[in-house]
This record gives sequence, C-alpha cells and structure tokens, in this order.
Amino acid sequence: MSAAAWLQLAVFLGVLLALAWPLARAIDAVMAGRFAPGRRIEAPLWRLAGVRPERESGWLRYALGLLVFNGLGVLAVYALQRLQHVLPLNPQGFGAVTPDSAFNTAISFMSNTNWQGYGGESTMSYLTQMLGLTVQNFLSAATGIVVVIALVRGFSRHSVKSIGNVWVDLTRATLWVLLPLSLVLAVFFAGQGVIQNLSPYTPVHTLEVATDGAATQTLAMGPVASQLAIKMVGTNGGGFFNANSAHPFENPTAVTNFVQMLAIFLIPAALCFVFGRMVGDRRQGWAVLAAMVVLFVAFVVAATTFEHQGNPVLAALGADQTTSTLQSGGNMEGKEVRFGINASSLFAVITTAASCGAVISMHDSFTPLGGMVPLVLMQLGEVVFGGVGAGLYGMLVFAIMAVFIAGLMIGRTPAYLGKKIEAHEMRMVSIAILVTPLLVLIGTAVALMTEAGRAGIQDPGTHGFTEVLYALSSAANNNGSAFAGLSANTPFYNVLLGLAMVFGRFGVIVPVLAMAGSFAAKQRATATDGTLPTHGPLFVALLIGTVLLIGLLNYVPALALGPVAEHLMLWAR
Repeated sequence: MSAAAWLQLAVFLGVLLALAWPLARAIDAVMAGRFAPGRRIEAPLWRLAGVRPERESGWLRYALGLLVFNGLGVLAVYALQRLQHVLPLNPQGFGAVTPDSAFNTAISFMSNTNWQGYGGESTMSYLTQMLGLTVQNFLSAATGIVVVIALVRGFSRHSVKSIGNVWVDLTRATLWVLLPLSLVLAVFFAGQGVIQNLSPYTPVHTLEVATDGAATQTLAMGPVASQLAIKMVGTNGGGFFNANSAHPFENPTAVTNFVQMLAIFLIPAALCFVFGRMVGDRRQGWAVLAAMVVLFVAFVVAATTFEHQGNPVLAALGADQTTSTLQSGGNMEGKEVRFGINASSLFAVITTAASCGAVISMHDSFTPLGGMVPLVLMQLGEVVFGGVGAGLYGMLVFAIMAVFIAGLMIGRTPAYLGKKIEAHEMRMVSIAILVTPLLVLIGTAVALMTEAGRAGIQDPGTHGFTEVLYALSSAANNNGSAFAGLSANTPFYNVLLGLAMVFGRFGVIVPVLAMAGSFAAKQRATATDGTLPTHGPLFVALLIGTVLLIGLLNYVPALALGPVAEHLMLWAR
C-alpha cells in the first residue's frame, strides 16, 4: 500500500463516519415515528391503503407481509419486461425480454442482487428501467432496512409478541430515508455530467475515417442519474449500462467515483449507530462498526497489495505494466487509467463488502489473489458493512454466534443485550449462516457437472472454476457483481442463479425475523459480573474471529481449487 492508497482510504473512512452519524439520528427518528412532518403526510396514505399504523404484528405475519410484497414486485418487473415491446417509452423499439432472462432479472432486482445477464442499454426500455428496475431498487433496499429494524426491536423490547407494522416500516424507509438521499444524489450526479434524459439514442461522428466516409457511433441515452443514485445508496448495483460504473456517462469524474463509494456504505454505516441508539447503549453500535472497519481495512490492504504485484507472465515478457506517472506498476488489465489500481481495488472491496454489484473494473482480470478478495467478502455473507440492512442483521447473527461460543467456553448460559440465547435462537442462527454456503457449493457443483453449466465457462482450468464459484457466491449472497468471464445469460444459469438469489435472500430473512420475535418475547436479564461485555475490544476481536472462522470455513476447499491454485500456477512459471 502506497501513501496515496492509505490517504485515499483514510479520507474515505473519515468522510463516511462524519456523514453516517447525523444520518443515524434521522433514521432512528423516522423509523420510531418521531418525524412529525412525516406523520402528517403518512396519515392520508394509511387511510387510503386501509393500514392501521398502531396495529403491530408478530414475526410470522411480518414475514408473510414481506414475502407477499416482494412476490408482487417480482410479478410486476417480469410483466414489464415481457410486455415492453408494446408499452411506451421505448424509443429504440426493444423487443420483449426472453422468459428465462425476465425471470432472472425480476428475482434479481427484488432480492437486492441486481445480477444482470444482459446489457441494460441494449435490452431494457426506458419504462422498464424506470418503472420496473429503479422502483424495485427502492423496495428491495427498504426490505433490508425493515428487517434489521425488526431484529433490533426484538433486542430492545421485552415480554411482547410484536416486532412492528411491516407496511408502516416499508413506507417510512422508502419515503423518508431512501427517497430524499436518492434525490440529492441524483441532482449531484446530473450536475457532474451523468446523463438524465428520455431522448432516443444519438448517432455521432467519430475521429476515425471509414472506407465510405466518416465513421459513426451510437451513444446510448436515458434516465441514468436517477437510477444511479438509488443503485448506490440502496446497495443495489444494477447499472443502466452494461459497463456499469465504468461507463463515463454513469461515472464521469473522480469526484463522482468517490461519492458513489460513499453512497454504497452510507446507510450500512449509519445503521450501526441506529442499532446502538435503539438498544439504549451506543457502545454496542460502535463495537459492531469497529469489527466491520477492521475487516474492511484488512481486505482493502490485501486487494491493493495483490494488484500492485502485477502479472509475472507479462513481466517476464518485458511488458510495461505502468500506465502513467501516477501508477507505480502492477496489474492494470481490466482497469481504467482514470481510476488506476488504488481506486479500482478500493471500489472492488466496497462493492463486494456491501452487497452492491456496481463495478468500475473487470474482476475477472484481477490477479488470482486480488480476485479472491471480493470473492471471500461475498462468501463471508457480506457482513462487512454489507447491503442496506442486510449487512447489519448478518453481522448480528454472527454476534449471537460469538456470544454462544464464548458461553460454551466458560460454561455459562449465553446472552446478548440481556436476552438469553437458547436452542430456538441457535437453530435460526444455524439456518441463516448455512443456507448461503449450501446454495453456493451445491450450485457450483451442479453447474460443473452439467453440460449446460460448463458451456458458459470462458476460461479453462482453475480460472473457469473460479468464474462459476464467483457467480454462485454473488447470486446466493445477493451481491450481483460478476467475474465477467462466464456466459450466464442462458436458460440454465438464469434459472439456477435466480433460485440461488431468492433462497439466499429469504433463507436468511425468515430466520432473522423468527429470532426477532423470539427475543422480543423474552425478559431482559440483568447483567452480572459473569456477563460477557459485548462492547469492548475483546468482543470486537471475538466477533471478527467468528466471522472469519464460521463464515469462511465452508469455502476453503473451493478457494483452494480456484484462486489459490491459479496463483500458485501463475507464480511457479
């Protein structure tokens, strides 16, 4: 890590924490119903929808409400894709999306994965992009927020059967958290040069000279700034363009690149402070945030270091991998000169730590160990800040596991935030932790065992194995980024990855809500001298160790067959 890389990281974390602290106060007030202007606007909406905001529900009804809500979203997005050829706002005349791709995309945007097996500017009409994908970006992000709020309510309440009103929570998260932040960001991005229009695609003359005269190129237009804002602040990641945030119309300057990285982590970081406020002990939020920051810094250092090592094969051929005076050499394959290795490595870690599939570089072109870093971040369950809401409730699941392990070691009944952790909670924790590794490993095995799965692999050997492993890790953990070397827009992969996305999303959400209901019904035990403190450095270290040990252990053999083996082969030449 160079001085410039350390400075970039320090500035990023400093600005992030400075913005997250006041945002946390706002989120806490909004979700608790203390935002007075909001209540006046909400009241007629409740009457129109027939919602009684004072009527809360238990975890099962809360979960069923989320399932129905997200299921309707899948149907709406699927229908828009299949009918876009007869709907308005389609100046390029794009045809209907194929059934398997429409199925995959509908589930992808509902589950906050935003995996894209298609080129956005060559497949989706403006209406589909705005009414389908952008709207779903809001709703999927709101789902993550309300789940973690429900879990934290379970810790903060006692002897009650309710965890909140799902319709009230979804409305408040969307109207007063996601929408204002997206509006501010959209205006900022448009001011920086991100396009925002409904114009037909524009042909322009290039500097090249064709045989029949001046060469032309068609430039895609569209409402990009508005979709970009919620794609980042909602940790969605689905880009308007196929090149995602590497496209100059979507990420034109170094300033927009930095702001996009901040937007990805902003709400996940703020929710850690919200957690501390809601449970009445702000140290708890700081402890969880500290564990996330330590892991994040370690992975940034690893990715940047591995990419600066370069490619020994190119070095042996005498190829100069230094692209400018700003770069000190290293692996620039798949990276833009305007961002370079430091920014590309930081962005790759942020986007895969935070369940956001946005990219500014080709992860497929990273060095083997450099590419393993984003892969491992996804396989940990994306709890290092993680997706909006999903990162915190995933980390809290690991916190419960850490307390349980500590209780076993000292022979005491484990408790977290005054709530005893018993057999039911540990069953739910086990399901939440194991569901995604099962989906990833079984899905990878199925893909490699079948002809349809192997047909999509671009590169032979260990790298091809990593491409498949990355795709399943991205889908099951609801990230959405791709190694970009796998041809996944086929019926086989569209169905396989679609199933991994939906079960990866709700296979964790349902157990988390079940824990929320269980904790809310428990009495809060009084802390004693034998109670494990969960706000100090010891607990932070225990939590980090649990995340690395439990979260990563399932994947060690697969990683050894993929990126580790490729690294050894590359450097042994």
